Amino acid sequence: MRIYSDKKDTSKKNYYEDRFFKANQTQKIDPLQTFFKDEINALTNFNILNSYVEFNTLVIYINSVDNIDVITSLKNFGYEMLCEMSGIDFIAQKNGVEVFYELLSISKKRRVRVKTFVKTDEMLQSVANIYKSANWAERELYDMMGVLFKNHPNLKRLIMPDDWFDHPLRKSYPLQGDERARWYEIDTIYGKDFRSIIGEENRDSGFVDSKDTFNFSMLYHETPKGEDRPTKPYKQEYQEENGVKFVKKVKRDNSKILDKRP
Repeated sequence: MRIYSDKKDTSKKNYYEDRFFKANQTQKIDPLQTFFKDEINALTNFNILNSYVEFNTLVIYINSVDNIDVITSLKNFGYEMLCEMSGIDFIAQKNGVEVFYELLSISKKRRVRVKTFVKTDEMLQSVANIYKSANWAERELYDMMGVLFKNHPNLKRLIMPDDWFDHPLRKSYPLQGDERARWYEIDTIYGKDFRSIIGEENRDSGFVDSKDTFNFSMLYHETPKGEDRPTKPYKQEYQEENGVKFVKKVKRDNSKILDKRP
């Protein structure tokens, strides 16, 4: 039977939880003690830096120069699908990117994650000739994080324009883009001479233009989009007039501002 918990004070949970709580590390099992021992035995000819089983997935760390041979061996073993490939930015800490391959064996119903580390001045061998799904995955990884691949059939940007500067998913890339990003469309379409006429592109998703009364409403002057803004302020209640009733007995004048934690 499920343990009873009081649902009336669920909003107070955040006040009583430890802000600095650290979750326990997930269990990592020796693969030789699991059904993945056959995969480990099949890779004995390679230098496996580390291996363990986590969440029923075999995780192995290899050298970057062995990625072609290891991926080929796993495919021959029965892992016929590369379902995911991406990277983690460790440029500031280790001057490189950790690349991982997520392999799936439909027949064996097993998953293997192959991890390797690539420095910023190194190139990683492409596995596009082994898995077709790696073609666009490697292009995206190059486009977003700047990982270079050797012997790729068409290594070019996938999402960003070909002349885009830098790689947007790197931690060093500004959240709202750099100066080149703010002026990219203006410079490309109109030219730099129109910067002072048009102005830079707004890349702040939380920006509200107080002069734009068509897309934004003025406080206490809310109105449906496209209609004329009322001249007099109107303090609408929390429950909209003629709207769906989702709030009961809530009035603006009866509200209370809390000055301390209850």
